[in-house]
Amino acid sequence: MRPPSARPPFTQPEAHRARSPARRLQSIADWRPPHNRLPLPFDHAGDVMSRLDSSVTRGVLPGGARLAVPAPDGGAIPEAAARPGPTNQAPVLAVPSLLELREIAATYIEGREVLPVLDGVSFTVGEGEFVALIGPSGSGKSTLLDIVAGLIAPDVGEVLLAGQPLPTPERLGRTAYMRQRDLLLPWRTALDNAALALEVAGMPRRRARAIARTRLSEFGLEGFADAYPAQLSGGMRQRVAFLRTVLAGPPLLLLDEPFGALDALTRAAMQDWLLGLLTRERRTVLLVTHDVEEAVFLADRVVVLSPRPAHVVHIEPVRVPRPRRRSIVTAPDFVAHKAAVLRALGLLDEAGTE
Repeated sequence: MRPPSARPPFTQPEAHRARSPARRLQSIADWRPPHNRLPLPFDHAGDVMSRLDSSVTRGVLPGGARLAVPAPDGGAIPEAAARPGPTNQAPVLAVPSLLELREIAATYIEGREVLPVLDGVSFTVGEGEFVALIGPSGSGKSTLLDIVAGLIAPDVGEVLLAGQPLPTPERLGRTAYMRQRDLLLPWRTALDNAALALEVAGMPRRRARAIARTRLSEFGLEGFADAYPAQLSGGMRQRVAFLRTVLAGPPLLLLDEPFGALDALTRAAMQDWLLGLLTRERRTVLLVTHDVEEAVFLADRVVVLSPRPAHVVHIEPVRVPRPRRRSIVTAPDFVAHKAAVLRALGLLDEAGTE
């Protein structure tokens, strides 16, 4: 682990100090993006609601190195287009990036204690690419998603969306952010919860419900439109939350351990379902997970973070063809990718033993 660089004390921006939590929440719900794009303020607002009782203040500091995007099909890359990857020297193909993080770092400040969390995390996510972010607990993975989503204003560093550096307020609503908790409102039916993102974005309720209803069967929710969250299984609740997220429109999905609270069998079924969904409706995904097998099974690349203060220690391009079936987890190539990620996490030595 490399020592954090010297940093000035974190100071909460004036605009944030001046607002109460309720006002900050209202400002998110009131925000409208340019060009009439539909944001997903509900998922952002729900995330803020889940954090209002926290006494932790977060800030962002510099560091990092730019990474590249691999060929998405896992096949051979023409020599003229190949260039070395940033950490493991795998050949990669330059494709347009939808998300780029430059010189991002973060600290937690609670009382008089300063805790560096991120220190030099930079990478890109190509358009249409699925990138999994994995690292030890407390290494700032969720904080990184908060920064991308615009819930945290960095003191230093840049977040680029579609090649454009955007300040924090302009990032709100540009991504669809789904947390591990489904954040369904218990007094709303499955249909009304799914339509809520569109309603908060300004769409009339009747039209939002009609749009959500047309996609219930696609998300395995046919026959459950009028069911309340308490009547749904964990997997069904996550499907409702996914539908709410997808309906919002932004092409970049931020998924923070969406299957972490599910049992092993339901989690495997949901992973298969997600791959099928992304085959039909191509999106760009940045997934945070603690599950190495899940990361390799779902992703085109796996970005591995070090312990806190975290920086990127390894990039693993997953050369497993799509579409992927569950049986692939026993294939030699899959096992080799999984072992490489485990070694980068320090959980497997060079001899292949834990």
